[in-house]
Amino acid sequence: MERIAQTYRDNQALVWVCVLIFVNQLGFGSIVPVVPLYAQEFGVSSTAIGLTIAIYGAARFLMNVPTGQIADRFGRRAALASGGAITVGGNLVCALADSYWLFLGGRFIAGAGAAMVITGTQIVVADLSVPANRGRLMSIYQGTFLFAVGLGPLPGGFLAEYFSLSTPFFLYSILGAGVTALAWTRIPETRGRDAEGGILTSSGVSFRKQLRLFSAQIGFVLVAIVSFTAFFARTGALFNLIPTLANSKLGLTPGQIGIGLALISIVGLTLAYPSGMLVDRFGRKSVIVPSTLISGGSMVMFALAPSFLWFILSCFAWAVAIGISGPAPAAYAADSAPPGMNASAMGMYRMLADAGYVAGPLFLGAAADILTTETALYITGGMVVASGILFALLAPETYRREKPSPQT
Repeated sequence: MERIAQTYRDNQALVWVCVLIFVNQLGFGSIVPVVPLYAQEFGVSSTAIGLTIAIYGAARFLMNVPTGQIADRFGRRAALASGGAITVGGNLVCALADSYWLFLGGRFIAGAGAAMVITGTQIVVADLSVPANRGRLMSIYQGTFLFAVGLGPLPGGFLAEYFSLSTPFFLYSILGAGVTALAWTRIPETRGRDAEGGILTSSGVSFRKQLRLFSAQIGFVLVAIVSFTAFFARTGALFNLIPTLANSKLGLTPGQIGIGLALISIVGLTLAYPSGMLVDRFGRKSVIVPSTLISGGSMVMFALAPSFLWFILSCFAWAVAIGISGPAPAAYAADSAPPGMNASAMGMYRMLADAGYVAGPLFLGAAADILTTETALYITGGMVVASGILFALLAPETYRREKPSPQT
C-alpha cells in the first residue's frame, strides 16, 4: 500500500491529467453512437448528417494553435478549464437544439472545447516529460484516452435508448463541468517549468517566428504529415467508407462490423504502453515507420476483403499499426520543441493532424462517388505508405537511448 501511495506521489500530476482526459473522452464517446441519429431527427440529407461530424473536426483544426497561445499566455490550467467550460456550452446547445442549424452550431462549439482540452493535456504531458521517458508518459495518456473513448458508447447508447437522444449530450455537459473543476483544483501549472520543476527562461520568440521555426524543421513537418494521413484514413476510410463497403459488398451486419471496430479499440489499448517502451528504448523512427507502412497496407486489405474473416484480419492489422504507433508521433513532435515552446509545438502538431480529420471524410466520400469505394481505399493506402517512406528517408531521429558504459 505504501508503494502505491509513493508511486502516486511521484506521478501525481500525470495521474490527474489522465483522470481529466478520461472524464472528457468518456463524454465524447457517449455521444458517438447518437450524433448521426440525432441529426437525422431533423429530416436532413446524408450529406448534412456527415457535416455534423466534419464541422466538429473543423473546430478542432481551427482551435489547436490558439490553444497553444492561450496556454503560453495564461497558463495550461486556464486553457484546460476554458475548454471544459466551452464543452459544457456546446453540448447544452446540441441537447436543446430545435433545428438542424442550431445543432450544427453546437457541434462547432463543442469541437472547439474538445480541441482546448486535448491539446492542453498533451502540452502538460510534454511539460512533465523528458526525452528519456516521453514515450511511456505519452502512452499512459493515450491508453487512458482510448479506454475512455471505447467505454463511452456503452452508457451513451443505453441513455439514448431508455431516455432520449439528447440525454448523452446532457451527460457530456456534466462531464465537461468536471473537466473545468479538475483543471482548476488538481492540475499543476506547468507553464515555464521543465519536467524537474526548474524554471525555464522565456524563449522571447514571437508566434510568427515560432511558426517559421517549426516549418523549417523537416522532421516536424514530416511527422505532422504522417499524423495527417493517419487521421485522414481513420475518419475518411475507417469511420466512413469501410462500414458501408463491408455491408454492401460482404453483407456484414452492423453487429459484425461493430466486432471489428471494437477489436481495434481493444488491441490499440493493449499495445499502448508497450509502444511507449519501444519508443523510449529504440527511438521514435523505429516505431513510426513500420506502423505507418502497416496501416497503409491495412487499407488495401480492407479493399480486397472477400469475407468476414478477412475483414477481421484487416481490422487487426489496422489495430496493430495504430497500437504500435501509439505515442510515437506526439513524442517526436514534443522532442522538436525548443525549451519553452512545448505549447506552440503541440498546438501546431495537433492542427496539422486534425486537418486530416476534416479532409478525410470530404475527399474520400467524393472519391468513392466519382470512382469506387475500393479505389478510394487504394488511394488512402498509397498516401499513408508514401508518408511513411518520406519520413523514413528524410526525418532525423530525435531520441535514441544511450547504451550504458561498461563501468555501469
